[in-house]
Amino acid sequence: MTEFAASTAPADVVRRQYLASAAGDLDALRATLAPDVEWTEMAGFPLAGTYRAPDGVISHVMEQLAKEWDNWIVHDDTYVVDGENVIVLARYTALNKATGNPIDVRVAHHFVVRGGLIVRFEQFVDTAKVRDAMTAGA
Repeated sequence: MTEFAASTAPADVVRRQYLASAAGDLDALRATLAPDVEWTEMAGFPLAGTYRAPDGVISHVMEQLAKEWDNWIVHDDTYVVDGENVIVLARYTALNKATGNPIDVRVAHHFVVRGGLIVRFEQFVDTAKVRDAMTAGA
């Protein structure tokens, strides 16, 4: 096992979550989530709401994204760490399966990591750009 794979440093845990998501490795993604995780997708986002427990995050967020989008990728480029808080500035890119429209939108994610697991997530994104990509003729 590599040092990175075993690290409980908050930024490393968050990075492993992004890598697992990009690879479609839901088991590895689940391994980064606390049993009582609270995962909030922003109001106005197609998957808006707060989901609890790893199964809730996987079924209501990750699996739904895979159903509606091709090549959904979070390009995590800047990490700001303050203790257990990790803020990630990133970009979503994907192609909507229903419309064929692409997205390329900036996002910010706030994670709280305790004991080597993500206990809280909150998304901030321009939801209008995501919805526009889901609208035919956009």
